[in-house]
Amino acid sequence: MSAPPRPLPWYREVGHTQWKSFGAAWIGYVLDGFDFVLISLVLTEISDEFGLSTVEAASLVSGAFITRWLGGAVLGAIGDRYGRKLSMVLSIVLFSVGTFACGFAWDYTSLFVARLAIGMGMAGEYSASATYVMESWPARVRNRASGFLISGFSLGSVLAAQVYNWVVPTLGWRWMFYVGLVPIVMALWMRRALPEAAEWTEAVGERAARPNPFRPLFADRTRATVNTALAVAATVSLFAVFTPLGAGLVPLLSVLAGLCLAAFAVQLGGRRGWPLYLAMIVTVFFAFLYTWPIQSLLPTYLKTELGYSPDQVTDVLYFAGFGTMAGCWLAGFVGDWIGTKKAYACTLLASLAFVFPVFAVEDDLLLLGALLFVLQAFSFGISGLLPRYIGGHFPTEVRGAALGFTYNVGALGGAVAPVLGAQLASGMDLGRALAVLTFAGTVLVVVLVGLDVPGRLGRLTDPDSVPDHLAESASAAPRGVPER
Repeated sequence: MSAPPRPLPWYREVGHTQWKSFGAAWIGYVLDGFDFVLISLVLTEISDEFGLSTVEAASLVSGAFITRWLGGAVLGAIGDRYGRKLSMVLSIVLFSVGTFACGFAWDYTSLFVARLAIGMGMAGEYSASATYVMESWPARVRNRASGFLISGFSLGSVLAAQVYNWVVPTLGWRWMFYVGLVPIVMALWMRRALPEAAEWTEAVGERAARPNPFRPLFADRTRATVNTALAVAATVSLFAVFTPLGAGLVPLLSVLAGLCLAAFAVQLGGRRGWPLYLAMIVTVFFAFLYTWPIQSLLPTYLKTELGYSPDQVTDVLYFAGFGTMAGCWLAGFVGDWIGTKKAYACTLLASLAFVFPVFAVEDDLLLLGALLFVLQAFSFGISGLLPRYIGGHFPTEVRGAALGFTYNVGALGGAVAPVLGAQLASGMDLGRALAVLTFAGTVLVVVLVGLDVPGRLGRLTDPDSVPDHLAESASAAPRGVPER
């Protein structure tokens, strides 16, 4: 008898067009990483020029998170109704407008407004590109699709650190934003001839009636009026929270914004899905709360408390960036091997051993870099599985809007993280504050993901829900939109 044919290597299961689609989406993630590390790199220069306090400077990092919930939901819904490709293009155009405007900012307020535009574009880019790639790749390797895609963010952070070293000392901080337009043009050019995601085309694109994830919000005139008012209230409240406008009212405004966004989650989730939406938002919030203290304030810590030069800061950020990239790749392979949730929880547990040692090192740059490499690989790198983890909870018809909304509302943890880190630093050194936030947030995410809290809560109201819509068996099964 002849031997059975050997299975193809995983990378040959992914066709040429699928790799091309991945490359175009990956460039967008490089841009995301470039911009977010960019603003943290030039915080000290911007603070000096505009005379900002530490909290005001940190709020510029937070600014891009304030409008992310809206951008993620709207651009995600466009992707669900008209296709992932259109949503990706619109996101990158909006991103480019915000990046260009940052270079011409004349004061704190104008720069903050530009960051709001970037936040909307980034949110749409995340949900559209993630759903596009995962729905284009074979089901068996979708953790790899997710992890490899998010690794582009890490490369963008490394590139930003190098460009900072070349550009800022001679040309100033504004040129960092002008340079940031280059990958935007490249991303738009690469996406001009891409095919639509295969799974979306099969599930939605060939239907005469297209899904409208926002239908529950505008079912009648009364509901439309109320939800418009909620959207305005949430946006204004968040703006006030992260600017001096809300001084003295931050707790009240935070509760108001949270209640408005929770109301949207309940309506979008419907009678059966609202616990899943709320639990996913909480999980993502803490995922940002453990990753973004280091991501946003590490350069400030290195320059102000350790007295590192720009060259030394760049070297340390190389270690962090490449560690995160390696962690994203590792996450993809381990996730496809033992499952998304197990890979996420186990890797985060391992990262806890490195949190406090990172901030105990002062004068040994090589040791600091090595510890930071491992910490970021096991901590921030495992977040490469977040698109796969979130997307698996939602069917194709609503995946873009659901992922875009829950992820980007939860991403407000990234807005809270730098401000909270700066405030904690008023009572302790900045390094210890960052370590405490990172450790506490990591423990909470291990519990939420490891015990499958969002999935368990979702099954309380929807016992027949599919455990993983992106798994191979689910991909072959009939699909349906959750009951409202």
